[in-house]
Amino acid sequence: MLLGLLGGGLAAAMPSYIVLTHPAVSTASPIPGLPDGLIPDGLLPAPPPPPDPSAIAAKYADVVPHEWGLAVTGTNTRLAVPGRRIALTFDACGGPQGDGVDADLLAMLEREKIPATLFLNSRWIDANPALTAQLATNPLLELANHGTRHLPLSVTGKSAYGITGTTSPAEVIDEVWVNHNRLHTITGTPPRWFRPGTAHCDEVAASIVRDLGEQVVGFTVNGDAGATLPVAKVQAAVTSALPGSIVIMHVNRPAGATAEGLAPAVSQLRSTGVEFVTLSGAGGLA
Repeated sequence: MLLGLLGGGLAAAMPSYIVLTHPAVSTASPIPGLPDGLIPDGLLPAPPPPPDPSAIAAKYADVVPHEWGLAVTGTNTRLAVPGRRIALTFDACGGPQGDGVDADLLAMLEREKIPATLFLNSRWIDANPALTAQLATNPLLELANHGTRHLPLSVTGKSAYGITGTTSPAEVIDEVWVNHNRLHTITGTPPRWFRPGTAHCDEVAASIVRDLGEQVVGFTVNGDAGATLPVAKVQAAVTSALPGSIVIMHVNRPAGATAEGLAPAVSQLRSTGVEFVTLSGAGGLA
């Protein structure tokens, strides 16, 4: 109700209003003089239609990519408004030797009340369904899309680290969309962020991801090099992150030193005034 804007005596005669904050819907008010974002109840515009994967595949069928790597056009690698904020992101890659759970890391995030974004691959979800459901209810954590088969995202079959990527727009869509729908079912909310397997993609694939309603997210700082770095190097990498950085680490390698190196780094960064945020809590990416 507009009780804060109108006198209490007029409230009974006035229609009810809602505050519109959904990022996919225009917040411009249809009533002249009414503040944007305040919409009369019953006049809420319909949400945009869901993406049509077949139409998207046809749209990009003959488009030739010219970029390949970790930071191609369409990849977000930083926070748009740095402030004193840093986003910690953790991949769960799945597959052989990739289905594990770093319980110490998850416990540390919970104990220190650190917001974080977890990029989950469908294979990891297969191996850890109960934990995935639990993570989806944790208000500190945001679940994001790390693909269906953990493939580099290419429309021409490019490879990264010896892993052959998707080979066509249709395969790009399958890599994104199958796990998108799965995460939507688990969390009740469609995922906003996608990180390809190996974090490599081409700019055409990045455009396809955007048309599917997500954004490709890379990173500014590699915090654990696939959970292979020792404690001191994890700490040094994370503490090197400047405000606005997106830090990539891994939550599926319990034998790694990610948790042990991250804990002192978090303490050190917080002592300088750094705030940790999820990607959706960052106010936009760049």
